[in-house]
Amino acid sequence: MKQYIFVGLGGASGAIARVALSRILPSFVLTIPFKILFINVIGCFAMGLLVEALALYWSASIDTRHFLVQGFLGGFTTFSAFSLEFGLLFEKGLHGSAIVYALLSMVLSIVFFFAGMKMIRIFA
Repeated sequence: MKQYIFVGLGGASGAIARVALSRILPSFVLTIPFKILFINVIGCFAMGLLVEALALYWSASIDTRHFLVQGFLGGFTTFSAFSLEFGLLFEKGLHGSAIVYALLSMVLSIVFFFAGMKMIRIFA
């Protein structure tokens, strides 16, 4: 039960940080949604730094790990969780699985986003 509290506190903190950062960044650069791109990129960079530091140099408690990895970075950007899963598959030498996972994640997420919109339009 305690792990859920740490994940929840970290997630709330990450979401607050995401909103706060998005308020100071420009909305669009070259017609792309720059805020989300920037937040995803720095969140993934932070995930890489944190996971490697935890593996090699920092024996943080499980509560701290839950707060920072699943919580804060998960709340800051869900793209960091995707990148972590992809990275774990890739590092294990499961390159094909990593590529399939990445393609399925992108394609299915977009397809189901539009499917959800379509469903609301049909039943509204």
